[in-house]
Amino acid sequence: MSFDVTGIPGGSERTASAEAVAVSKIHFQVSNRGSGAPAAQHSSRRDANRATTARLAELLRDDPPLAKRLQDVTRFARRIRVSEYHLTNACNIRCKGCWFFEYGHDKETREAKDLADWERFVIRERDERRVNAALVIGGEPAMFLDRLQVFARHMKYVTVSSNGLERIPMEGFENLTVGLTLFGGGRLDDELRAIKPSGRPFEGLFETALSNYENDPRAGFVYAITEDGIGHIEDTVRRIGENGNILTFNFYSKYGQSDPSALAHQNDLLAEALRVQAKYPHVVVSHPYYIRAMITGSTHWDTFGYANCPSISIDHPAHVARLANGNPSLPTFNTWSADLKTLKFCCTSGHCNGCRDSQAVISWLLVSMGQFLESKAMLQTWVDVAESYWRQFYWSPYHRYARTDAEELQAATA
Repeated sequence: MSFDVTGIPGGSERTASAEAVAVSKIHFQVSNRGSGAPAAQHSSRRDANRATTARLAELLRDDPPLAKRLQDVTRFARRIRVSEYHLTNACNIRCKGCWFFEYGHDKETREAKDLADWERFVIRERDERRVNAALVIGGEPAMFLDRLQVFARHMKYVTVSSNGLERIPMEGFENLTVGLTLFGGGRLDDELRAIKPSGRPFEGLFETALSNYENDPRAGFVYAITEDGIGHIEDTVRRIGENGNILTFNFYSKYGQSDPSALAHQNDLLAEALRVQAKYPHVVVSHPYYIRAMITGSTHWDTFGYANCPSISIDHPAHVARLANGNPSLPTFNTWSADLKTLKFCCTSGHCNGCRDSQAVISWLLVSMGQFLESKAMLQTWVDVAESYWRQFYWSPYHRYARTDAEELQAATA
């Protein structure tokens, strides 16, 4: 998640409310890749920014604590400049519903194997594109710790997605966030994920991940829930909590059908997810507003889809019209194949029909703060959602294992 934020200079006498308004003026730079946006478009954006600033000042005038929270979370967010990287095309399992293999991404490119090439690439990303946050995916990144180490050395904020079958050691990876994939929950996880590349099923993948990351502060599960596993949700969440881990809810897309997001029991799934989140709030860091958007695909102002998804590769030529439509995008976000040359369409499959990728949906909510200004209660909801998002990252001051005293939070958001 990356915000391009323009702050307003001011002295130490500024109130928390005024400072929050200043650091929360979010200007997403939408370009036509060289053609230049029309002057009218720039003028319209300036008018919208002025209206947002005035509205924020009005909403925050009598609520300094909310103003301070908004100030802190937007200051921290604007420091994060993220891109996504495929570390490998290889994986040690074959999950049902894994878009990477479902759509043949493993066959599109030949991965780079020379560590010197990885070193040069990551340093170039950091120094030339000013990326400081890497979301590392696969295949299975834990199979190539030497490549992962390159990101750990050169990027300040690193998050790696793993199936949990092999443990990423602590030494050399102390500050990583490890996102552990989980499908369905309970015995359904083995049915959907515990499949060797040969096609042979096995048992105990979830138990292996729990064992590998018991009480590991870096680790959190990314739990893709499905209507077929409603009865497994609470027990799965309870076990993750007892294991000393946190989790965020994701959506399990059923590939192989015309609409992978179609649900016959959507309301039941939503009700159970919300009930379990309320019962285990220190385990499930996902906010209820996000959970509803992720399961239904809808918010109070729009429906999620390509036209408003912010997690697209901004340098991909297919997105010229999308970047010009006025909807915000992540200003440094690209997704790179493991060949270090090929730019992927977006953060996930590139098949937008039915996509409910958790990071894409939450990013959509976070770049849409302007949609939450109808009341102070709605603005507070946005702040709550933003804080809950950052709680999943071990390197964030919002994580439960981070020190949360005022001094550190001030240093992290300065």
